[in-house]
Amino acid sequence: MTFGRSIAVAALSALTVAGCSTASGSYTWVDSYVQPPRTADRDYVLAPGDLVSVRVYNQESMGGRMRVRGDGKITLPFVNDIQAAGLTTTALARQVEKRLKDFVVSPVTTVVLEEARPVEVYVLGEVVRPGRYAIEQDGSVLQALAAAGGLTPFAARDRVFVVRTDPAPVRIRFRYGALTRLEGSATKFALRAGDTVVVE
Repeated sequence: MTFGRSIAVAALSALTVAGCSTASGSYTWVDSYVQPPRTADRDYVLAPGDLVSVRVYNQESMGGRMRVRGDGKITLPFVNDIQAAGLTTTALARQVEKRLKDFVVSPVTTVVLEEARPVEVYVLGEVVRPGRYAIEQDGSVLQALAAAGGLTPFAARDRVFVVRTDPAPVRIRFRYGALTRLEGSATKFALRAGDTVVVE
């Protein structure tokens, strides 16, 4: 074996063992990626588009179901507009209680997140319609690709990546075939707000 061939074989072996460094840059295969747990409702920060249910103990007429508006507020009987965006459901319940003290003695309020706002992700690269798309909470990579019109004829079907920056920067690699055949961890992977899907 020539010296040059030995170097080439050694380099190929190193790449095979590493499994995460190629011309595409560093990445983690989706089957090796551990997805952070979803934020519990009590820690979830409300934003425009979220649907909440507000209940006041023994005062049914003071609550209701409402969606957080674009200005970040909801409207409740008696208290009118109240800021919801930027608060957890628990913090919003405390704010509602403060506002209701002029009408009810020691009000007890609960706020429940009934429907989370759509998740906004970017889909870039070799897709028909690159851009920003809103998909349902816990939506899949396949749903995001479908929203973007699918892959172009030039797409590398084994080089689909999700770029995620929170809680730490990471590139997660998928094979398109595994996505469409519902194979492996790819089927359980849920996109999060701020993710970018890139098809090379």
